[in-house]
Amino acid sequence: MKYYKEFLITTEPFLPEIVSGVMWELNIDGINEDVNCIKVFTQTNSNVGKAEIELQLYSLTAENIIRNYSVEENLLPMKNWNEEWEKSIQVIHVTDKIVIKPTFREYEKKENEIVITLDPKMSFGTGEHQTTKIVLNFLQKYVDKNISFLDVGSGTAVLAITAVKLGAANAIAIDTDEWCLSNGKENCALNELLDKIDIRQCELKSVPENNFDLIAANIQKNVLIDIADEIRKRISTNGKLILSGLLITDEAEIIDKYNSLGFQLVDKLQLDEWIGLVLSLK
Repeated sequence: MKYYKEFLITTEPFLPEIVSGVMWELNIDGINEDVNCIKVFTQTNSNVGKAEIELQLYSLTAENIIRNYSVEENLLPMKNWNEEWEKSIQVIHVTDKIVIKPTFREYEKKENEIVITLDPKMSFGTGEHQTTKIVLNFLQKYVDKNISFLDVGSGTAVLAITAVKLGAANAIAIDTDEWCLSNGKENCALNELLDKIDIRQCELKSVPENNFDLIAANIQKNVLIDIADEIRKRISTNGKLILSGLLITDEAEIIDKYNSLGFQLVDKLQLDEWIGLVLSLK
């Protein structure tokens, strides 16, 4: 019988998207999110072990993103992990209007619904996590017809796809991960929006365009602070900025930083311990 290695990762606070992000930097075979832990899978002959995983988690403590962590290693009989993963991904009704459907699920669109078809693969932004739901709620509220939209840290490109389906004239979606480049393009093709959404693998400082009507960034606090000046350069005078990926405890520091650049808070949404903020220029 073949076996695989399973690593059960718990952190305080529990930040599954962030932890998953740093785990994918290792040569692993899969990740599942459980109720209170992340499960990482590797083959038995993989060079990834407990020490390599703990080193990645230590970097998060050094950046004050998590306070502590634990890793438990198990040896288990091999399964069809793609099949197991697909069982866990369902159709998600994010709002009364926005529905996210994985390619392997059937769904009959109802009147006035916008259905986003995704093949998530190894990118982030399936609509399951609270931070993504927060931004999608804000998009439904703030996307006006024919606006220009910029998604910073785009993952699956779900935000750009949703913005265009809600009426945005066009969108640029950027991410530094090459998986997000290919997966974002694939998802835009699935939704027949390749002509309206420009998917790029780059950092924000490499985006020459500016004057965006709406910008969204669903990234952890430290990155949002680091790129604040670059965001300010690219938003229009009357534009709005959506920030997510934030814990309740991050709010004061984020508000202070963006206030110093001329932004003011105009809206806020909290789901569990996560918050999203909408800002505009004063």
